[in-house]
Amino acid sequence: MGEALLVGLVSNGWAESGELHVVEPYKARQQAVSAASPGVSVSGRPVYRTDAVIAVKPDVVADVLPALAAAGVSRVLSIAAGVRTDAIEAGLPPGTPVVRAMPNTPALVGRGAAAIAAGSAASGDDLNWARGILEAVGTVAVVSEDDLDAVTGLSGSGPAYLFRLAEALRAAGTAQGLDPATADALTRQTLLGAATLLASSGEDPGRLRENVTSKGGTTAAGLSVMDSADFMGLIDRVVDAATRRSRELGQ
Repeated sequence: MGEALLVGLVSNGWAESGELHVVEPYKARQQAVSAASPGVSVSGRPVYRTDAVIAVKPDVVADVLPALAAAGVSRVLSIAAGVRTDAIEAGLPPGTPVVRAMPNTPALVGRGAAAIAAGSAASGDDLNWARGILEAVGTVAVVSEDDLDAVTGLSGSGPAYLFRLAEALRAAGTAQGLDPATADALTRQTLLGAATLLASSGEDPGRLRENVTSKGGTTAAGLSVMDSADFMGLIDRVVDAATRRSRELGQ
């Protein structure tokens, strides 16, 4: 995710390569980042008194805060799942603005969906700064921090739900006699086309579903199986489970 942000910031003109610095403790990874993003500064230490993005695994956040504090970081955007702003603030100089975000993996292709929440010292200017970073790779919503667990359950984990659906559709098409390559190609394009239509039309998804469902037709037959299996309830339980796990990780 950090690499996606790095590429997006440069390619969308948010910053020049030479204005960005990546902290990477491992030499091999330093070389890989330098090769992928020419002109970007890379080293094992943060730059003194700069803005910072924490893009590490949640269990590593506590390990990186001392170096950021020693460098007098100006403000922080964290994309570490489940780590609350007060926990980050506790490891930084008092009054350091912290903004917490929950992005998702489509940021890798510039189609991410993220939400941001302000910590106790973060101002509107800090939120706009964080928004600008994440808008380089997608869309951004501003929410309260308590809502970020629900964001995690919905959009943060959401791509994996769609990938599971893709696996199921591909397997079902193959089971009906299609060769695997054809089933795969049709699945990918169907999901892409439907998502593009949903995004561009502005229509309610229920209306779009109704538009392609003729009474007594093939789509109705398929949807009736979904309804009998409580598909809507299943998705509700899926998002609820992911949301509850996000809350647990933040405790």
